Amino acid sequence: MKVLITGGAGYIGSTIGTACIEAGHEVVLLDDLSTGLRTFGADRNLFEGDIADPDVLGRLLERHPDIDAVVHCAARTVVPESVSDPLGYYHANVGKTIVLLQQLCDAGIDRVVFSSSAAVYAGEGGGGVDETAAVAPGSPYATTKAMVEQILSDAAEAGDLRAIALRYFNPIGADPRLRTGLQNPVPSHALGKILTAHANGTAFTITGTDWPTRDGSGLRDYIHVWDLALAHVAALERFDDVVTEAKPYRVINLGTGDGVTVRELVASFERVTGSVLSVEESPRRPGDQAGAFAVVDLADQILDWRAQRSVDDGVRDALAWAIKLRSL
Repeated sequence: MKVLITGGAGYIGSTIGTACIEAGHEVVLLDDLSTGLRTFGADRNLFEGDIADPDVLGRLLERHPDIDAVVHCAARTVVPESVSDPLGYYHANVGKTIVLLQQLCDAGIDRVVFSSSAAVYAGEGGGGVDETAAVAPGSPYATTKAMVEQILSDAAEAGDLRAIALRYFNPIGADPRLRTGLQNPVPSHALGKILTAHANGTAFTITGTDWPTRDGSGLRDYIHVWDLALAHVAALERFDDVVTEAKPYRVINLGTGDGVTVRELVASFERVTGSVLSVEESPRRPGDQAGAFAVVDLADQILDWRAQRSVDDGVRDALAWAIKLRSL
């Protein structure tokens, strides 16, 4: 199978690429390198450019007319940034996706695996959510994911394409062999901020301590990025069985099936490192939610996939990758 991965030089896209290659598939990457690393595209048919640039897409499809499926990861992803720049996020994540999808359809490429997000769920109670839970995005970023899901659903219903939307919970860690990882040296998610605080000798800030969770801090389902990548391989290899004429569009949760609070994430970091992290507390940020964890029965049932790695594994690999990143 030949797979086009948009955002394929980024954290998740590059790890998916590695998992695809290890499974015997050929990959083609499309990335504007605004956040991705060129080194992640080495020997992977990397095309540098915007997903909505018709010239770049035209060259890519001319060189690779035999693409079987697309994994669409390219997006802007920082929640607070989306709150301050909603128009930029709608343009990048929704407007450009429409252009991409139209050109793919025109080229006869009709299998799409979409990098969606658990942020589309309400996430107010800190409990488990399955794919039938209410969609109530709490930020412009989350809304862009919900909008693209609706576009894919409508296009699938019209017969233009078939699609699987994979609703990721919170990826952490790195390729266990440290070939790829989080390319941003100052990441905005909780574990990234913990690593940054530890490296700088400063306090880590827990934003929001009055959520309806077991310890008041936000709760997330932290899935190891390698488990996430293997789920994409399963979705690609089982695509024609999962997405049928009767069900041309499917939504599948990807997570561990368990929740971890921010305070528990701090405890995991301290277990792995054997050090004590200085912690401060502050009010909630705009766009934040209590969080939720994934009910993953559907992924188990139709993809034969479950996460295998622990939060401690994710922390350990993230630490190892942060050290390697300094030498890249």
